[in-house]
Amino acid sequence: MMRSFATLAAGALAGLAFSVAAPAQDSYPTHPITIVVPVPPGGIVDMAARLASEPLTTALGQPVVIDNRTGASGNIAYGMVAHAQPDGYTLLASYSMYHVGNPSMFSALRWKKESFTPVGMVAVAPHVVVVHPSLPVHNLKELAEYARANPGELNYASQGSGSVPHVGTELFKQLTKTEMTHVPYKGSGPAIQDVLSGRVQLFITTPPSVMGHVQQGKLRAIAVAGRERHPMIPDVPTSAEQGFEGFELDAWVSLFAPAGTPDAAIRKLSAALKAGLDKPATVQKAAGAGVQVRYQSPEELGRTVETDTAYWSKVITSAGIVAN
Repeated sequence: MMRSFATLAAGALAGLAFSVAAPAQDSYPTHPITIVVPVPPGGIVDMAARLASEPLTTALGQPVVIDNRTGASGNIAYGMVAHAQPDGYTLLASYSMYHVGNPSMFSALRWKKESFTPVGMVAVAPHVVVVHPSLPVHNLKELAEYARANPGELNYASQGSGSVPHVGTELFKQLTKTEMTHVPYKGSGPAIQDVLSGRVQLFITTPPSVMGHVQQGKLRAIAVAGRERHPMIPDVPTSAEQGFEGFELDAWVSLFAPAGTPDAAIRKLSAALKAGLDKPATVQKAAGAGVQVRYQSPEELGRTVETDTAYWSKVITSAGIVAN
């Protein structure tokens, strides 16, 4: 009899636990959600995070706030989210090269790609190759030929070691078997200023940051390193059109949650994100900032991370890129 009573009591408690837990799942979210951004305000990552926060706020009925946690090539923000409570209330706006490249560039990290659960891709940003007008090149073939004829004399800028412009230019060097000198800066602003002055001759960056200078003739755009021509510079051919099919630099921004976040929360977040990104107003707003809305489901994004990590780790290792 005692055993029967104990069994009945245990069953009742389990049922009570389920009845308490189930409404908590169904009512998610009950308070504000934070998106941690690994870069300062402004730029494509911060913009994409804010692009996502608006439809999430509307769909979920709770404020979605942006928390910019900068420093250490994104590793401060990534470590913060990796060790956050996996309850669906802390998300990461992840920049592709930080996510898939940092594990190969840093000897010790407080996170790994398995620390995160994909929620959904938000946007992609193609990159444009620009040169100082004094450089006698007008396309990628001429750039490669000039670099071969003048090994090590060309300087190229990046907004920091390990960024897409840095790793992407190293990819170009590998594809063309050329030598150029890397000059890293703290942000794209100082990099652009030195390209404008001619101190460095080459910079690969997102179109919005250089369009004004290109239109004024202060810089020359010679290629879009993406799948399609960019609407801001429709006359500039892609790398593939110029015979450089392997030279593609699309940076993505995606949302991730800490590993272990309940699947119900992930699904609710991802569905709300997709609904918001499908709206014409969102697409138009993204285009105005020079990025393209590109949603991927958690499963698709997970496969993208695996593929990109394998690809870029080889480029980084071959180039001997090490970040501090």
